[in-house]
Amino acid sequence: MSEFTPPKALIFDWDNTLVDTWPAIHDANNYTLEQMGHTPWTFEETKERVRKSMRDSFPELFGDRWEEAGKIFYARFEESHISRLSPLKGAENMLKALHSKGFYLAVVSNKRGKYLREEAEHLGWDKYFNKILGAGDASHDKPDPAPVELALEGSGISRGSDVWFVGDTDVDLECAKNAGCTGVLVRNEPPMQGEFDGIAPSWYFNNCIELQAAFEKCEVGEMDQAATAL
Repeated sequence: MSEFTPPKALIFDWDNTLVDTWPAIHDANNYTLEQMGHTPWTFEETKERVRKSMRDSFPELFGDRWEEAGKIFYARFEESHISRLSPLKGAENMLKALHSKGFYLAVVSNKRGKYLREEAEHLGWDKYFNKILGAGDASHDKPDPAPVELALEGSGISRGSDVWFVGDTDVDLECAKNAGCTGVLVRNEPPMQGEFDGIAPSWYFNNCIELQAAFEKCEVGEMDQAATAL
């Protein structure tokens, strides 16, 4: 097992890493698909296929009508994204602990920045983060490194292995690699053999509780056995 060295900064994905917003996303996505004459997706298909930002994914789905589809999606999404917002277990305690220890924390998400910041403010989590960046806030969206660069701007911390990018999908790990940062996977299921070829995470945690525990153990010179070095 690799030595656990705390990073200088942690950049988090948002959806399905810190919060569960899949019900609102699934509803808005299927409403949009139906309005645009497409077959709706199952819930599992939504979780599997929704990865990239709208400006990167909707042109592939809707062609020249992608901006029209975007307006339909966000009109629907605005109706319920706050009421259906659900923090993942242990996420707030983890953020509170990391913030109290002085870590530089940021969010880089492919959710439009406006809605991302509304959700963070609603939960009272905006106080934990130095920056909260969503789709459209940087020149390009993840997996491009541009939002990571913007997230660290003014911090005195440069992109590198001592910056962790924490997320639950291949897009997050690809972004970590593109930015030269350490990719950290947080999700219920451990990575399968060959699942992340070329972008494999350096660390895997089952959930936010285990990630927090690793940092607490590190303080007393122990490595938390819940964390897996990959």
